[in-house]
Amino acid sequence: MGVFRDMVLKRAAPEQAGIFSGANPSTYNSNDPIVLWIIQVIIIMAMTQFLATIFGRIRQPRVIAEIIGGVFLGPTVMGRIPGFENAIFPVSSWPMLTLTSNIGLVLFLFIIGLEIDGSVIKKNFKASAGISIAGLVIPLGLGAALGVGVYREFTDPSVNFGYFLLFTAVAVGITAFPVLCRILTELKLLDTTVGVVTLAAGVGNDVVGWILLALTVALVNASSGLVALWVLLTAVGYVIFLMFPVKWGYRWLARKTGSLETGTPSTVMMTFTILLVFISAFFTDIIGIHPIFGGFLAGLIIPHTNGYGIAVTEKIEDVVVILLLPLYFALSGLKTNLGLLNDGITWGYTILIIAVAFSAKFFACAATAKLAGFNMRESGAIGSLMSCKGLVELIVLNIGLEANILSTRTFSMFVVHAIILTFVTTPLVLLFYPAKYRSRIIVDDLDGNTIASSQPSTEGDELTNKFALVLDQIDQLPAAMTVTQLLCPATTSGESLEQLSSPSLDEKNLPTVPYKASLPITPPISLTLLRLIELSNRTSAVLKSHLAHSDPVVSVFKTFASLLGGGSKRLKLKVDVDVSSRDEFTAVIKERVREDGTGMIVIPWASGSNDAADESETPGVRNPFDGIFTSSESKDQIICSVLYSEFIRNIFLTAPCDVSLFVDRGPSNSSTASGLGPDSLLVLPFFGGPDDRLALKVLVKICAGHQDVRAVVVRVSKGIHNEKEEDESDKKHIADVFLHNTIAGADTVYGNLNTQTRLASDTADNLIWERYASPTAAARNPSLTSALSRITFETIQSPKPLQSVVDIFSGKRVQSTGKTVVAVLGRSRRMAVEQLDSELRLIMAQRGAAMGSTVRKTLGDVGAALVATGVDASLLVVQTCITGS
Repeated sequence: MGVFRDMVLKRAAPEQAGIFSGANPSTYNSNDPIVLWIIQVIIIMAMTQFLATIFGRIRQPRVIAEIIGGVFLGPTVMGRIPGFENAIFPVSSWPMLTLTSNIGLVLFLFIIGLEIDGSVIKKNFKASAGISIAGLVIPLGLGAALGVGVYREFTDPSVNFGYFLLFTAVAVGITAFPVLCRILTELKLLDTTVGVVTLAAGVGNDVVGWILLALTVALVNASSGLVALWVLLTAVGYVIFLMFPVKWGYRWLARKTGSLETGTPSTVMMTFTILLVFISAFFTDIIGIHPIFGGFLAGLIIPHTNGYGIAVTEKIEDVVVILLLPLYFALSGLKTNLGLLNDGITWGYTILIIAVAFSAKFFACAATAKLAGFNMRESGAIGSLMSCKGLVELIVLNIGLEANILSTRTFSMFVVHAIILTFVTTPLVLLFYPAKYRSRIIVDDLDGNTIASSQPSTEGDELTNKFALVLDQIDQLPAAMTVTQLLCPATTSGESLEQLSSPSLDEKNLPTVPYKASLPITPPISLTLLRLIELSNRTSAVLKSHLAHSDPVVSVFKTFASLLGGGSKRLKLKVDVDVSSRDEFTAVIKERVREDGTGMIVIPWASGSNDAADESETPGVRNPFDGIFTSSESKDQIICSVLYSEFIRNIFLTAPCDVSLFVDRGPSNSSTASGLGPDSLLVLPFFGGPDDRLALKVLVKICAGHQDVRAVVVRVSKGIHNEKEEDESDKKHIADVFLHNTIAGADTVYGNLNTQTRLASDTADNLIWERYASPTAAARNPSLTSALSRITFETIQSPKPLQSVVDIFSGKRVQSTGKTVVAVLGRSRRMAVEQLDSELRLIMAQRGAAMGSTVRKTLGDVGAALVATGVDASLLVVQTCITGS
């Protein structure tokens, strides 16, 4: 029995600690440190996000919130709360925070290495090299001179004087490249000469700064000069080893696994990449250089082909930036005590550090920029940007503190200088270089040439040949290609095609094309692709911003345009990439079209996935409005559709030119493709008004450019309405068929027409109808002979015009074509001839369905009726320019 007691009972598992047994989860337990670590992480992340929200509203980079958040959590602010530091951040828990934060720091330096693109340095090399050299030599010298006074006043004599001067010189001379990238992106300077030159100068400055810091660390860690020499030689050999054989091997493996071609790293490549980062960090650490340099060097060898580097960044950045990196700032804050800056001499030296660090960078870089040919405003902006500090500065200071070169007091002084210089960068750049003084570098054409920005031009009575295509999502590519095919002429000046025999759509109503038809002289269209990329807090978004013209969406569309356009004979393409927050997309579009003198904005809206598609629709195709119209969609899909509709309506409301929205419903039930094919049919219900007149011009232009496209234009007028014919059971439900979405902004609405504007509009309707529809129209317009011979003009009068339009699209004449059908519509939310909302409600009531008001506000009543009744056609909805936009 005694043996059993000793061997079993006494060896029973100890009671597990927990809150039910009275354990305090905030008490640090070295055997189970994760509990307190999680508490620390929650507090750090909450503080960082709270401050980032505040500082983000004044256009400050996230690093400001992270640094100040760390200072708040340290002895400066919250550390003064009795018991806070011992309960939440006891010194015994620092090793766990140090380990996890250093892991995050190594990975973050790997991402910084990924950000550095050698091709950037080649742009404006002479100017950027001069600015980079001036921004290093002068600040390093003044930083060393400043270090003399700081050393004598605040530093223990046991600290090596030379090492201290070297640290202060690097701290003053270095530029925070990651923060610089973020500021350039947020201020939309990456497409300006100032931005390109500053970015290239920042790359050179950053690389040299890291080399100097590595040299300093090697000297500090070496016991003698000979050891330091061995460390440096080993480091140089390791860099050569990484830059050549390892880099070649990495690219070979990336190609072998197919990752480089697709731009998406496989699991094997990500495993190899992470191992490479930590093995590199391990090696630089054991030879006497900080492990962060190993992570940085590993980032330099990652290829950027096909967006591969961006994809690698996206896979690791969230954990690093959101979770691990704030821990590093919190540790820095715990080591920062602004309470030690408690006398006039200390604050005097702090202000001196700020003044010397700023003026050394600002005046050196600004003067060099002025000598390179920049004006005063541009030079001031470059000087302000190059004086930016931030995360890199904090890393330098922490290394100095760990090496006992900096005391807590001097460390805190330099932290204050880093915060202030980072904070003032954005306001100074906006002061020196506001948007109205900027000159943008415009984009690549099909041949890869740079195109200068043009000024707005005035368009005549004919439809413009200058379009801007808005593309912000990869899902919109099919619709963008289809609408580009519609607008781009299939034949150009000097070309003549013979019409082979082909059956007409309806021999009684649609004219056949003559056997030989010489097509009109159709000039090529000029198309600017406005590629909008959403700017987020992610590093990958910054990478996308200065690698924007290698964006896969842009590459795909440029390939399509080159195949479609036949060089520049049919389509002259210009690419304009803009990285900004989604809230600023509308303002960006308005600014860009004014700069380019665009005549019409084109917005594609494609169908999405078919997770909840109606069974009546073509398999694999979902109407973009299903999220608003049908009740089968999830709330997330409804919100997504409403938000995108809101974006489109804001463009309609604010655009300084004509706007067209192409809703790609996918291939029709009887067609295998949604693009423009032989004998495609365009249908325009013409009610009148400026939007319908614009729609008629668009239709004629498309027919003029495509010899195998036919069209039907039906002029619809409202006849006498007999109220007794209306079903009373339908009337009871008319008021309830619209679901008013809560997410809604300003809207273009029907205007109240007076007699004068009504007569003017009616006259304009009659003139344009006479111009195209009269029997003598072809004789008066020889250039449109072929186009008008393929357009049928009809007139109908109906007490229910919307229903008549729906019947046209649902009728045999349209549905039996077996080809692509496109409805060309005027949006008519202003200056509408007919008030059709009551009939639209009636149509909805008859079908027992409810429709979100967003559909009607986006497409107008005619478009909403076609969507509501499930008409098998894509929609091209146009709106003429609203005066005063």
